[in-house]
Amino acid sequence: MGLGLLGAVAAWASPGGSLEGRVQEYRLANGLTVLALRRGIAPVVSLQMTFRVGGVDEPSGHTGMAHLLEHLLFKGTRTLGTRDWARERPLLEEIERVGRALDRERRKGDRADPAEVARLREELGRLQERHRELVVKDEIDAIYTRNGAVGFNAFTSSDLTSYIVSLPSDRLELWARIESERMRDPVLREYYVEREVVIEERRQRYGSDPDGRLYEALLSTAFVAHPYRDPVIGWPSDLETLDLGATREFFRRYYGPDNCVVVAVGDVDPPAFFRLVERYFGDLEPRGAPDDRPITREPPQPGPRRAEVWFDAEPRLAVAFHKPTLPHRDDYVFDVIEAVLTDGRSSRLVRELVDRRRIAASVSAANGLPGARYPNLFAVFLTPLQGVAPEEAERALLGELDRLGREPPTPEELERVLRRLEADRVKSLLSNGGLARRLAYFQAVAGDWRYIEEHPKVLRTITPEEVAQVARRYFTPENRTVVVLRPGREGQP
Repeated sequence: MGLGLLGAVAAWASPGGSLEGRVQEYRLANGLTVLALRRGIAPVVSLQMTFRVGGVDEPSGHTGMAHLLEHLLFKGTRTLGTRDWARERPLLEEIERVGRALDRERRKGDRADPAEVARLREELGRLQERHRELVVKDEIDAIYTRNGAVGFNAFTSSDLTSYIVSLPSDRLELWARIESERMRDPVLREYYVEREVVIEERRQRYGSDPDGRLYEALLSTAFVAHPYRDPVIGWPSDLETLDLGATREFFRRYYGPDNCVVVAVGDVDPPAFFRLVERYFGDLEPRGAPDDRPITREPPQPGPRRAEVWFDAEPRLAVAFHKPTLPHRDDYVFDVIEAVLTDGRSSRLVRELVDRRRIAASVSAANGLPGARYPNLFAVFLTPLQGVAPEEAERALLGELDRLGREPPTPEELERVLRRLEADRVKSLLSNGGLARRLAYFQAVAGDWRYIEEHPKVLRTITPEEVAQVARRYFTPENRTVVVLRPGREGQP
C-alpha cells in the first residue's frame, strides 16, 4: 500500500479533510440518486447499484423472496440470456402455469395428491428441459468479462440489495445499457430451477454450519414481531412454494429508480456520467414510496429470553440486547463498546476471557444486527474453550458486560479504541469498491452518504462515563436474549 494513497484517503476521512466537494451528487426527475467520485489512480471504475429493499420488506409467507430475486436478475432480459425470445416466451408462460399448479398442490401438505404432485413435477421437468435449449447461460457475466470487468456480483441483506461490478472506464456505456435494461425489462427465467438452488444453499448453510444455526436462532428468539426475526435466505416452508407472480410484483414495487442509489468511484468524469445515467435511466417510471408499507414494531422486551439449539458441533453461545439504530447517539456509543470489548488482543473480553482466564477459545461482538433501517441488536458471540461448560462461559461473559457499566474505559483505553476505529474506517475507503459500498450503504440506509464523515466526529465526543452509562442502560436482564448451541443431533442432546 503506497503511503501517498493512504495519506490521501486518510485526509478525506479525517476531521481535517473531507469527501465533501469530491463526491458529486445528481438526482434524476424519476428519483434515482447518483453519486460519483473521480479517482484517477487507474482507468477503472467501480460501480454499485443499491436498492432499499431486503428481507425486512418481504410479505408474510414469502421470506427469501428478496434474495431469490437477486439471483434471478442475473438471468437476463428479453434480449440478454435468450436465443429466441419469440419461442421462449410462450414456453415460459407454460412453465409458470405448471409450476403454479404444482405449488398449489404442494401447499395442501398432507392432503396433497401424491400422484398429481408426481405428474406435475414430471411435466415441469419436461418443459424445463425444452427451455434449456433456448437459454444463453450467464450471458451478462460473459459480456462483462469479455469487456474487462471483474467482481460482477450481488448481495442481499435484511435492509438492502446491491449489484456491483468494476470495469474499464471506457466501458461505462456498456454498464448503463445492461443495468438499465435489467431494471426496465428483466425476465425471471429458470425461476423454479433457481428456487431449488436457493433451497440447497440454505440446506448447506444451516445443515452443516453451527454458527449459521446459532445466528438464525438468535434472531428468531430476540425478535418476536419485527421481520428482522426472519432469515434473509428464507424459511424452508416459504422457499418451497415461493410464487413467481408474487416475486415479479415484488420487483415492480421495490426496483424503481426512486428506491435506488447508483455510485461510481474511479476514473469517472462525474458530469459525463450523470448525462449517461440520464440517457439510459431517465425514462424509467418511479414506483412511489415503498416505505409506506407498515412494518410491525418490535414491542419492548418484557423479560429475559433463552433458547437452545442442539447440533453436532462444539458448544457456543450468543448474547444479544435490543438497542436503537442510527442516527441515535447510543448507536455511536455501541460502536465504541464493540471495539472496547473485542477489537484486538488488548480488548476487554479477549484479554480477560481468552488470554487470562482461559474460558473462551474465541469471542467477538457486533453492533447493528441484522440491519440498520430499524432498531436492532448488539450481540456477543463466544465459543468456550474445550472443557468449559457453556454456563460457566455465559456467567463470565455477563460479568464482564456488567463490569463495563461499573468500570468505564480509561481515557487511554478509549483513545486506543478510537484510533483503531479510525484506521479501520480509512482501510475501508482505500479501494474504489470499498468506498463505493460505503457511499451507497449510507445514502440508502441513513439517507445521506455524509454519515461517513459525521461518524468519526461524533465518536470523538463520546466520554468514558457515557460508555458506562449506555452499558448500564442496555445490558440488563430484561433486555437480554441468550442462545446456547449444545453438542448433539437435532432434537437429541
